[in-house]
Amino acid sequence: MKKALKKLMVAGAFCLAGTALLAGCGGGGASSGSAGGGKQFLNIATGGTAGTYYPLGGALAELLNQNIKGMNASAQSTGASVANVNMLKDGSVDLAFIQNDISYYAANGKEMFKDNKVDSLRGIAALYPETIQFVTTQDKGIKTIADLKGKKVAVGASGSGAEANCRQILEANGITYNDIDVQYLSFGEAADALKDGNVDVGVVVAGYPTAAIQDLAANRSAAIVNLDEKTIDTLMKKYPYYTKMTIPKGTYPGQDADVKTVAVKCIIVGTDKLSDDLGGQIAKAIYEHLDRMKAAHAVGKYITKDTALEGMSIKMNAGAEKYLKAK
Repeated sequence: MKKALKKLMVAGAFCLAGTALLAGCGGGGASSGSAGGGKQFLNIATGGTAGTYYPLGGALAELLNQNIKGMNASAQSTGASVANVNMLKDGSVDLAFIQNDISYYAANGKEMFKDNKVDSLRGIAALYPETIQFVTTQDKGIKTIADLKGKKVAVGASGSGAEANCRQILEANGITYNDIDVQYLSFGEAADALKDGNVDVGVVVAGYPTAAIQDLAANRSAAIVNLDEKTIDTLMKKYPYYTKMTIPKGTYPGQDADVKTVAVKCIIVGTDKLSDDLGGQIAKAIYEHLDRMKAAHAVGKYITKDTALEGMSIKMNAGAEKYLKAK
């Protein structure tokens, strides 16, 4: 009896080990597609809860769960673009919302990714323009980028995409960080500092209208600094990922004139571990159910299949590219 019991225990141990091994091999549902009808788990990196990525990420997870068999997708709040690249690199997420300039830096080993190139990134779709907004309050009297000299400027979190955008725009106007009082604050922190009068200008990179700026405008007289044509042309010649953008008057409370600025583009990014089949299914789920993306945020109106390859700064997932190029 004891010998039989021992044999059963040994057999059970082998079964458990085999089950664990099989589960480990199955690992990333993102790379395995939906074959076999099993569940596949997909983690989506977004951004801060006050930004644009977060509500869109929730909508994307919902679309994937409703339209891809066996899908169990979930969105999580993160530090946005730069953090999202690193999370894709280490495999802690499968999809991410990232600015096209940050993706470009990562894929080419530039800026914050100098000597740390990320070859595995693959584009799924380009969504909408991310407008660069230099936000101040009316009482500061700041009208142009040149007026920032000597001022306290919240340039973005250290090493962030917004910080790189800010630095490049300042440089296009002959201004360096030596000319301003640099404050490394995220745009949520910058909005609070503007309310309290602790900074003069904050840099926000997001689709407009941006919740943090709307909130600021509701409490104080917010203003967006206009970029002149020379600055815009200089930027676009040096950095191919920038595009011209106009924030229409009335976008924010008290904004009585159009504001000229530049934008980068929000793109959805996976890695080379995401199968081509699944990449195509993700793109299809987005562009055949755009009403859900439009309902998630006002920038949803800019998401169209016709513009889904514009501003794509990295190599595409072949399945997503095939779907987007199909008529």
